[in-house]
Amino acid sequence: MSRVGKYPVSLPAGVSVAVADGTLSAKGKLGALSMPLSDHVEASVEGNAVTITPRGNATQARMMWGTTRALVASMVKGVSEGFSKTMEIQGTGFRAAVQGKNLVMNLGFSHDVVYPVPEGITITTPRPTAITVAGTDRRKVGQVAAEIRAFRPPEPYKGKGVRYDTEQIRRKEGKKK
Repeated sequence: MSRVGKYPVSLPAGVSVAVADGTLSAKGKLGALSMPLSDHVEASVEGNAVTITPRGNATQARMMWGTTRALVASMVKGVSEGFSKTMEIQGTGFRAAVQGKNLVMNLGFSHDVVYPVPEGITITTPRPTAITVAGTDRRKVGQVAAEIRAFRPPEPYKGKGVRYDTEQIRRKEGKKK
């Protein structure tokens, strides 16, 4: 069984965490995040660290102990450093550009794909074939990157499509003559 929950989450300089009315909120140089705490755990701020403890020894309380600790650690990292995902576009004529509050992608369809950038997320295109999704909320950054990838997932024969920069595409051989 994992014991992730017993380790306190250390707070870097410039990050403050407050617990009030079952809600944990974190503020840092990149913004503020808050999350409701489960009834099965309690959080306390002691000096420069946040400690999560389970209420009782029930299975649900032990499960939420480590989960809550991981979510708090993500919140603290998000408001201090932020999260980002880098994506690559492969394919002839495939490209992306940010126009105002929209990400406009040419992915080989008869029309351009227009994706409105959600609140709290920053999308940049350092090159026409590269997309960087950044923000403070780890879940939202991952969700936005997954939605962008879903417009044209990479196919296994030529590798064309939108993929994460760390993703390995398993290639297939194609038909033989």
